[in-house]
Amino acid sequence: MSDRDGNSFVWFLAGLGLGALAGVLYAPRSGSETREVLRARAEEGRDYVRNRARDAREQAAQWADRGRDAVNTQKEQFRAAYEAGRQAYHEATTETGAPKNL
Repeated sequence: MSDRDGNSFVWFLAGLGLGALAGVLYAPRSGSETREVLRARAEEGRDYVRNRARDAREQAAQWADRGRDAVNTQKEQFRAAYEAGRQAYHEATTETGAPKNL
């Protein structure tokens, strides 16, 4: 069984070599043209990734600002409710007689 597996691997390597040879022989461009195309595509990819990263940073900053605004709004509402409750307690305790400190 192991002899058959080794033989299959040899045929795989032979096919891989023949495919690479055929690719080199029938390449539509010269080596320098191919390298230039690959370089241009790599630069396009790099620019795309940079733009996507910048967009993601801007989106995250917007979400952080919105979250910060929501927290500040909730703090102000809580503070107003606390002060209203404190004032109501103060008024209720002064009506009954002796004022109490908070």
